[in-house]
Amino acid sequence: MNYNPDEKQILMRALDIKKSYIIDNKNSLQVLKGISLEVFEGEILEIIGASGAGKSTLLHILGTIDRPDEGELYFEGRNLLSMKDEELSKFRNKNIGFVFQFHHLLPEFSALENVIIPMMISGKDFDECRMRAIELLDYVGLGERLNHKPSELSGGELQRVAIARALVNSPKVIFADEPTGNLDTQNSQNIIQLIQNLNKDFLQTFVIVTHNPDLVNIAHRVMEIKDGMLISG
Repeated sequence: MNYNPDEKQILMRALDIKKSYIIDNKNSLQVLKGISLEVFEGEILEIIGASGAGKSTLLHILGTIDRPDEGELYFEGRNLLSMKDEELSKFRNKNIGFVFQFHHLLPEFSALENVIIPMMISGKDFDECRMRAIELLDYVGLGERLNHKPSELSGGELQRVAIARALVNSPKVIFADEPTGNLDTQNSQNIIQLIQNLNKDFLQTFVIVTHNPDLVNIAHRVMEIKDGMLISG
């Protein structure tokens, strides 16, 4: 399977997204100044820009872990911002995966247990969860490291566990914030190849914030944010 730009379907649409943060009692900083974009099924969309441009803030809003001050956000036509927090949380668990620069694995649990947890939260049968987690860890090259805890894994292995965890509920989109930012060159290349494989094998949609030019090179589209505004893409 390959992404076909001529047959692209809109998965997500953001309209005029604005976001500010209070700095002190008198002042606020407007981080996003009216961003509109579309995410298409099966694409790798990458968002670039200088530090502080608003990339991560936008990613968090698209991933529904933050809400904008103004704007609209639709997922397959559903108005996400009209949902209550509990409904949105269930929607996020089912439809969205996350990979961050730092893996955020739970240190007391094994690789297998870390991957299982999001699926258990969604109410699936334990045996089904275990089989799915083993399948994914094997796919990312960690079939022999299932029972290792995070302290026993390398940086690249930790990030592959995080990717398996992001995939466990078969999300329609994965949001990744600097997924290679904490890795050496070889491990970074391994993660880039894994993202490409997932996109090609399963048409997995990715929205990625990155400074890594090698990661940018695998994108179907690249958007640049400058001073809270979309200037290209």
